[in-house]
Amino acid sequence: MTFRYSVVLPISGSHKLSRFRQWADEHVPALSYSLPYQTPIKTETMTVRVRSPEDRQHLLSVFAKTPQI
Repeated sequence: MTFRYSVVLPISGSHKLSRFRQWADEHVPALSYSLPYQTPIKTETMTVRVRSPEDRQHLLSVFAKTPQI
């Protein structure tokens, strides 16, 4: 199965990928996602790929309820 749907999350600073992985492990451990290989430090957003629209909605709802990454 492929990761057809994307979610653009606001995240700034360095080490975005590792911070997102840590956040996802704590808040959405059952979610399957795909991250880019790297992200520039200057960007203010990051695209996360998920498998279904339901996964996208779940990720957005949990992200809105928890402290920002």
